[in-house]
Amino acid sequence: MATIISAPLPRPTTKGEATLFAEFRAFWRAFVAKAFNPYRPELHYMRGPGPACRAKQMALSPAVRSMLADIRSAKKPSPRV
Repeated sequence: MATIISAPLPRPTTKGEATLFAEFRAFWRAFVAKAFNPYRPELHYMRGPGPACRAKQMALSPAVRSMLADIRSAKKPSPRV
């Protein structure tokens, strides 16, 4: 029957091994931090103008609204015949 004994990993002895281990550890820390980050900005992305924009447009005077309508109609391309 074989016996399994766990022992701590030996410390790196050379400068190159130490930096390699540090890079490996830094990679895994960054990977875990990004992989399990609960913040998902795409879930909070607003699609189109919201109620504040509509309220602002409704607060405009009728004269300003008619000017905006004229500007918007002038920007539309004319139908080709």
